[in-house]
Amino acid sequence: MHRRMLIAAPLAAPLAATRVSAQGVTLATEEYMLPTGDAGIEVFLRNKRPEETTRFTPARTLLFVHGATYPAHTAFDLPLGGLSWMDYIASRGFDVWCLDLRGYGRSTRPPQMSQPPEANPPIVRADVALQDITAAAAFIRQHRSVPRLIHMGWSWGSTLMGRFAAENPGGVERLVLFAPPWVSQGATPATTPLGAYRTVTQAQARERWMNGVPEAKRAALIPPGWFEHWAGVTWATDPEGLRRNPSVLRAPNGVLQDFREFEQAGRPSWDPAKVTAPALLVVGEWDRDTPPAMAAALFPLLTNSPGKRLVMLGEGTHTMLLERNRGVLYSTVQGFLEEGAAS
Repeated sequence: MHRRMLIAAPLAAPLAATRVSAQGVTLATEEYMLPTGDAGIEVFLRNKRPEETTRFTPARTLLFVHGATYPAHTAFDLPLGGLSWMDYIASRGFDVWCLDLRGYGRSTRPPQMSQPPEANPPIVRADVALQDITAAAAFIRQHRSVPRLIHMGWSWGSTLMGRFAAENPGGVERLVLFAPPWVSQGATPATTPLGAYRTVTQAQARERWMNGVPEAKRAALIPPGWFEHWAGVTWATDPEGLRRNPSVLRAPNGVLQDFREFEQAGRPSWDPAKVTAPALLVVGEWDRDTPPAMAAALFPLLTNSPGKRLVMLGEGTHTMLLERNRGVLYSTVQGFLEEGAAS
């Protein structure tokens, strides 16, 4: 079943609605283009939930945000082996949403991304990304008539969701930070000027993915065809980049500029002590982008998070959600989510 509807700003209407089956549960899927308040800029939201769900609660309503380079929907809802992480969570009775920030995935790309990168300063900095998250969270809360949501972020998305939770404690039910960045003590920030965006090839993505994985473990880390499937659908979200040879994915550089400035100042972008929701930090042992030491440094600063926990998972990288051992990541997070839903 597919249907398309017009969007009348400032409201959002479903772009499409479909049914899928995951683990014996029929899931309803809806997609939205949500106005952000900035002229011409909309962000893409996807929702999955059990089809029979009629009652929504904060403890079972979750919003996921991606990291610095890749969109949410091609990672969080990629049916590898017939099942995506969204499917996994939704099939257990949750109302799950994922958001592509502006400049990523199916959301609007700012006009600067159609110009040479050096023509403009870095775009989609944290304040702008938080504006998109705030709009999405407000829409979901109103749409579902719930006062709070579970906020979950991956990599840069963890920084954004952590900051959101610190600044909006009344709106966050639980907080999940997967591969969270933190200030690197003693790091020397780069000084080369950044353009508005950067480009990434699939070969570069794979090389970065394998960084830190022992040579003997690399062949088995990603099941055959999974990387190619993910890369194919992810790079296809950027038609302009896809036309280049080799094809590239364009990603905003605002996040890199933010991290440079915070490293230079030696301070983080948010205050963990202001988080009052239960928080889970989870990281893979082979993560070289946000090493376990970062999560370990962040964890004790969550002084007002009840029931906080830190979990390091073996044989996983920064992109563990798309690897052979993703099941242990899924079950670890799910245990934390269902603990809240049962209380």
